[in-house]
Amino acid sequence: MALASCDGKEVCAICGDENASRHYGVTACFGCKGFFRRSVKAGLKYICQFDGQCTFDKDKRNTCRFCRFERCLKTGMSTEGKFQLL
Repeated sequence: MALASCDGKEVCAICGDENASRHYGVTACFGCKGFFRRSVKAGLKYICQFDGQCTFDKDKRNTCRFCRFERCLKTGMSTEGKFQLL
């Protein structure tokens, strides 16, 4: 899923930040790409204090790691096939 801002730049499908490109199968910014990679490699499990109902954008993307990771998965980020983590 590739989103574009009004000036034609691709937008991160997870947080809405501009200057995104394809990472792990979706259009994502470098911040969300790195967050997803670190979370998967370390096998981290997150807990949401608000029952998974957090809203966030590029300015608040670090507020709830659980909701950010869930958004990564829901948008289709994957580590399978050619997207395997080394």
